[in-house]
Order: sequence, then C-alpha cells, then structure tokens
Amino acid sequence: MTEQNETGDVREQVREKYAAAARAVTTNGDGCCGPAPTALQTVGASGTDPFGASLYTDADRGELPADAVTASLGCGNPTAVADLNPGDTVLDLGSGGGIDVLLSARRVGPTGKAYGLDMTDEMLELARRNAAEAGAVNVEFLKGQIEQIPLPDAAVDVVISNCVINLSTDKPAVFAETFRVLKPGGRLGVSDVVAQDHLTAEQRAERGGWVGCVAGALSISEYRTGLETAGFTGVTITATHDVADGMHSAIVKATKPAEARPCCTTTQETAAASQNSN
Repeated sequence: MTEQNETGDVREQVREKYAAAARAVTTNGDGCCGPAPTALQTVGASGTDPFGASLYTDADRGELPADAVTASLGCGNPTAVADLNPGDTVLDLGSGGGIDVLLSARRVGPTGKAYGLDMTDEMLELARRNAAEAGAVNVEFLKGQIEQIPLPDAAVDVVISNCVINLSTDKPAVFAETFRVLKPGGRLGVSDVVAQDHLTAEQRAERGGWVGCVAGALSISEYRTGLETAGFTGVTITATHDVADGMHSAIVKATKPAEARPCCTTTQETAAASQNSN
C-alpha cells in the first residue's frame, strides 16, 4: 500500500468515527476517542475521564446545548487556557459538535468571531444546530481539512484545537497552515495527546489506534520541533493527565512573532554582501 493510500485510509477512518459519533449523540454512543461520557463517568487516578465532556467545568457545560456537551470528544478544554479576549477572532481546528466554538464565541463577545473547521458533514450539521439552539450569531462553521485551512493569511487572532492535531497524517502541514492564518502576534492554544520522548512510534501504536487519538501522537520533542520549524516561538507543552502508559493529554501554547522572521538569503543578497565585504 502506498503512503498516499495509507493517508487516505486513516483520514476516512477518522471521518467515519466522527460521523458515527455525531449520529450517536442522542444515544450517548461511541465517539472518536472513546465513549462519549456522561457527567458522572470518571476513570483514572485524577477522577476524570481522559476524554470528553467531564474535562469541562460545570459552569461551561451548563451554558451550552446538551448535544454540544454530549458530542465533546476532546482531551482537554483549550478555551480555558487560550487567552481569549473580547473582539478576538478564533479558529477551532476539528470543531466537532461545536463545544469549543460556542465557548469561544461567548468569551470574545459580539465584537469577536469564532470559526469552527471540520471535515465531517454530520458534525458540521450537529454544530450548526447547536449554535442555533444557543443563539450564537458570531460563529461560522467551515468544511475543510486542517492541513488546508480555507481562510486567508493573517485572518485570526487565536487558533485552538481539542485532541485533533494528533489525528492528522501531515502534522507539518497543520503547523504551517496554522502559522499562516494567524495574525502577527497571534496565539496558539490547543489540547492534544503527546508521547514521552522515549516511546517509539511502534510503542505508541501498541497503546492505542490512530483514530483512538494515541498512535498518531507526536512525542513532546517532536511537537516542539514541529511548531518551531513552522515559525512559532514561546512553545510550552504542559501535561495535564494520562491517557495511556507514557501518553498524556497536554496543553500546547505558542505564539506567532509580531514581525515575520526572514526565511532565507537570496543569491543576489549573498553576492552583494560578498562585494561589500571586499
């Protein structure tokens, strides 16, 4: 099987998992990263489910439509740490049923805007229905892939995401696209699954499947390097709770510099510099 076919197969598996989760919302069915939890489900030493709505506060859950809460499949609450301000424009990568978009929309207020990006028709339909029920008018849900974000350059102040980047088979493209759509000085604040540096790709796969938000996870060092290669600065990766042996949910934060760094030196510039030095 070629790499292109493998990439397509993983993407289709992810799409079907999300579609199934959207269809199963009313019956509390299985989601991408495990069963969609009830408010009372808890596992692990921390007393919280490693995925789902239990990672949000009672106040957050209480201000949203029930289906938006039930459809939550993430590994954290990125809106709690994303430094959202009134008037900001926010983009949620892999927005699912819309929980983080709706929370962001409330935080940025009527002068701000919250975009949600998802590739799954069923999730987009669910998210738009949840937005209508919530009376949110400063939101917009877009269909597309996080490797090719359908927004212009420097369009948003903040990018958030909740346990989605690990699902991508082309993470450098995700990081580059995120950097592109952020305004200078823009912020990244995402929840994602990361692996301890000593775990090999094979060992990560032993701990869970790609669509289970485990096998596709980057190591902490790989995540940092990927963001810095894309141009981000001030990268911090803070583990919040375990999702498997050696695998953690983490808050990842980074900044796009206020001034774009120079990419490279042209041949003409190199020649001119050489002449000036002689």
